[in-house]
Amino acid sequence: MLIEELITPERTLSGVPGGSKKRLLETISEFVTQLHPETDAEDIFDALIERERLGSTGIGEGVAIPHCRLKICDEAIGILFTLKEPIDFDAVDSKPVDLVFALLVPEDAVNEHLKALQIIAERLKDPAYKYHLRQAKTDEELYRAAISPVCLT
Repeated sequence: MLIEELITPERTLSGVPGGSKKRLLETISEFVTQLHPETDAEDIFDALIERERLGSTGIGEGVAIPHCRLKICDEAIGILFTLKEPIDFDAVDSKPVDLVFALLVPEDAVNEHLKALQIIAERLKDPAYKYHLRQAKTDEELYRAAISPVCLT
């Protein structure tokens, strides 16, 4: 599985207002519903919040990977945001988050969910990859940086 199998140019946004963890999860939920009208923003938000109750998806170094499984989801949906201003996300290192890669997968796709999380986490551990994502000033630049293999060190 590749990053470009999870995100699309339409699901890649640079400079998103964050505000707070809760507000960001609401933004993700609303954004997905705009692109996928068959989904329900409240169901997505509830699933993301429920997952956060198990432990923060803020993995450290300014990165969060909020994720959940949904009944109505037919395929894995990735959303990549850079935030205008870093927000507190209860990350494991207590640092604020400015890179967010959200992942929604079908409820019964346990293996796909784990594989996608592994791929996302591995890419986001690479300092050069994160640097290029953070340098992107437009949605298109962010998407190109996200799918570019040249960022890997």
